[in-house]
Amino acid sequence: MKYPDWCPTAPKGCDCIGGCLDSKKCSCMFNNGGKIPYNCNGAIVEAKPLVYECGPSCKCPPSCYNKVSQHGMKIRLEIFKMKSRGWGVRSLTSISSGSFICEYIGELLEDKEAEKRQNDEYLFDIGHNFSDCSLIGGLLALKPVVQLSSSEVVEDEHFTIDAAQCGHVGRFINHICSPNLYAQNVLYDHEDKSKPHIMLFAAENIPPLKELTYHYNYFVNQVQDLNGNIKMKSCYCGAAECTGRMY
Repeated sequence: MKYPDWCPTAPKGCDCIGGCLDSKKCSCMFNNGGKIPYNCNGAIVEAKPLVYECGPSCKCPPSCYNKVSQHGMKIRLEIFKMKSRGWGVRSLTSISSGSFICEYIGELLEDKEAEKRQNDEYLFDIGHNFSDCSLIGGLLALKPVVQLSSSEVVEDEHFTIDAAQCGHVGRFINHICSPNLYAQNVLYDHEDKSKPHIMLFAAENIPPLKELTYHYNYFVNQVQDLNGNIKMKSCYCGAAECTGRMY
């Protein structure tokens, strides 16, 4: 990620020298509702509007179960050319449900600055749309965006990640109306809820060479330009549930 100079600093962190096993003593587990959201294999088992991973200020070791997405990509990914939708991303191996795929990285911008960018193909709004996932029957499934409580809403402070000039494989992952990945908000190196890391996780078991996709979380007739006019963008994902418009 490329952060501006005013980006927040690291939090205090937990004091779990031997590992985060005691929910009564670990501050990071307390932030997660008293549980670690990952299993011993690094798969997310409890999806939340916001996941708190142990960070660089924590005293627990790098092998802590609550340090997953910050370690980076572990799955071998391939960018490939598609017939009708430009570039896409797929895995060369099978992926288990809940596995971490990659982070959506780029340049962090205030929304006002993002709206001035000529190329809006790689903009990802963050901070006001927390995770849209839930755990149903042991599998991750998508549902409408979680409505935040008044204590979680960040007023008048919205940010966007622009991956047009500085990004990696994550910017080539396409939108689809019935995705196999989902975007999870994660904090570990700071505590500012308006600037979470966007981590992509597998929402189901994915076979080798199947395209990886996620829902861009736009809504029809809700995207406006600087003058307040409704913007429209067609969707060509081809899914049975596709409405024909991305926004």
